[in-house]
Amino acid sequence: MIKIGMIIGDRYEILEKIGTGGMSDVYKAKCHKLNRYVAIKVLKQEFSENANFVTKFRVEAQAAAGLMHPNIVNVYDVGEENGIYYIVMELVEGITLKKYIEKKARLSVKEAISIAIQISMGIESAHNNHIIHRDIKPQNIIISKEGKVKVTDFGIAKAATSNTITSNVMGSVHYTSPEQARGGYSDEKSDIYSLGITLYEMLTGRVPFNGETTVAIAIKHIQEPIPSPRELISEIPVSVEQIVFKCCQKSPDRRYQTMADLIADLKQSLISPDEDFVKIVNPDEEASTRMITDRDMVQIKKQSDRRDSMDEALRLKKDVQRKARRPEPEEEEYEEEAYEEEEYEEEAYEVYEDEGIEEEYDEGTEEDLEEDGDYDPKMERITTVLAVVAALVIGCIVLFLVGKTIGIVPFGNGESSEEETEEEEETEKVKMTEVVGRQLEEVRQELLGMGLNPQVTYQETDEYEAGLVLKCNIGIGVLVDGDTEIILTVSAGASGIEVPNVVGSSTAEGVSNLEQKGFVVNRTESYDAQVPKGNIISQSPEGGSKAPSGSTVTLRISQGPEENKVKIPNVIGVSEMDAIAMLTELGLSVASVTEVNNDDEALAGLVCYQSYSVGTFVDQGTTIDLRVSLGPKQTTYSFSGSIEPPSAEEDPEYRNGLEVAVSIVTADGVSLLNTNTASFPISVNYTGIQSSSGTVTFTYTVKKDAVTDTNPETGETVTTEGSEEERTVARELQFTPEA
Repeated sequence: MIKIGMIIGDRYEILEKIGTGGMSDVYKAKCHKLNRYVAIKVLKQEFSENANFVTKFRVEAQAAAGLMHPNIVNVYDVGEENGIYYIVMELVEGITLKKYIEKKARLSVKEAISIAIQISMGIESAHNNHIIHRDIKPQNIIISKEGKVKVTDFGIAKAATSNTITSNVMGSVHYTSPEQARGGYSDEKSDIYSLGITLYEMLTGRVPFNGETTVAIAIKHIQEPIPSPRELISEIPVSVEQIVFKCCQKSPDRRYQTMADLIADLKQSLISPDEDFVKIVNPDEEASTRMITDRDMVQIKKQSDRRDSMDEALRLKKDVQRKARRPEPEEEEYEEEAYEEEEYEEEAYEVYEDEGIEEEYDEGTEEDLEEDGDYDPKMERITTVLAVVAALVIGCIVLFLVGKTIGIVPFGNGESSEEETEEEEETEKVKMTEVVGRQLEEVRQELLGMGLNPQVTYQETDEYEAGLVLKCNIGIGVLVDGDTEIILTVSAGASGIEVPNVVGSSTAEGVSNLEQKGFVVNRTESYDAQVPKGNIISQSPEGGSKAPSGSTVTLRISQGPEENKVKIPNVIGVSEMDAIAMLTELGLSVASVTEVNNDDEALAGLVCYQSYSVGTFVDQGTTIDLRVSLGPKQTTYSFSGSIEPPSAEEDPEYRNGLEVAVSIVTADGVSLLNTNTASFPISVNYTGIQSSSGTVTFTYTVKKDAVTDTNPETGETVTTEGSEEERTVARELQFTPEA
């Protein structure tokens, strides 16, 4: 029995229970040997008592422990203590894909595809190690706080399917493949089917098959075609729908045969979403026997007749050649000679042609063949002439094009070519934007997004605040080539700090020197055969110049001679999931995603920072840090004081001691107070208010006494009974801005 605080395996301290499933409970624990937090999955007692299950479970869990991949929840250890069987796993802080789908109702196409790519990459790694999951579903996929998608429960699924376990233990039957539903053999393509169902749910927010019982759902997986996701969500592209259809084919042979094929199509769908490039192959149709049609019979007959005609022509040709060389031999000798003629036809023909026999052959056999209707010598000669003419024309065209390409053949006046070149150059150019008078970081991000290369120099001045762009070497509206170096002169304020010269030093040394001076370091990488890999090629601003404290110094770091590298794309201004998809497609990975405030309102909810500069060349597998903007930091307000009751000016009939409903609501509709009291004043203290003002409202009931009036003429008295009247008094409140 697991209890909070106990230690198992002499190293894992159980801290808290964080989840439960059909077969196991999951606990957060601390490993005291390695001083890290882990997740421990403990088998429930009913499975721990099944020796057959435990044996299979241990073998599969140990195999899963050999998997190491960024998109898999890695298994660290497998153990048993006092009848408790457990797996020690990587602790991933986040939510399951199932809860994420429920939270968002359904995912966007790009988000679903990017998640599917990461899932596929994790499953592919397992398949390459001959491990099949067999229980792919959103509940077994975790999205971490950093946006990383990880597949969990490898190994436990195969152990479970090897035993008689009910579907409520194995998880939802909604994602099982037809072969699993039948109880038959399942392999890697079963995981592909389950992933297709998971992708369907991400896109539509629902599973394709549902029913009152698990058996009814399983029968639908076996018999019914999967419903079209585009009929539910029309914005789903045709390529994505076809990917789902191919994953969810009833026959495993018609699905994707490997995860690599699926990943390739998923990536292609991001590039060409509306292109119908997915091909579903039916192996039965490719190798099936089919009836010969009338058209097939005509084609076969024509080919047979053509072969017969060719055989007859060769026979006649050999007869003529034989007669021309010598008198007709006796029958026996003739047959022997004919055999030799057939065996050495090519050699004999060359000899006869040299002796002038070809002419006799043309005059004799051509006439005979023409009479038979099997050969038309005129048509053959016409065909030959046309073929020669066509070959000459094609040769001339090729020579002309080659000559034009290398410049030895003049054509026209060259104006058209020049115009085309100018148009091509213009399409590759970008128009310079206005930068003077703007903040440096804002300008830098905009120029990088345009594909330009901003370089910074600082100038001390007490006229302008630090960080303001004073001038630029390129004027507004000028067309410049991509990757052009844009030199920005920026104000360093009245007292700048001298920038250390770190060119030529190692990256670690240069970064350390700059950070000690209070500068923020941004790195960019490029190839340089002269500067050793890891050393600094250049810096901006240059060493010896002055810059304000806290400003950014960009270092260009050598990657040595050019090799097969990945160029960092610009993901500033795109959503978190789109950025992850773009980087993943290039073979890069995202290390962390943090949320920060950013003054640019247009970047709210989008990526506002990436740890490598655009255009930098890095190795595949490099990890990138991203920051997502929460929008500009908003001013908050506080309110501290006493709420006094309605005054005589507000309501002359208010009396102390009345029961009053008091509420305070901010201008943006947030309720701060809602209470009933007869005791005033009310002390309040609120912080973090988003609005600058609000309203306090008093609602109470005033009782009016009975009134007796006397008629002066008759002396008759009339009494009016007392009544109750509800009153409402509202008072404006002003809140204090917080520092």
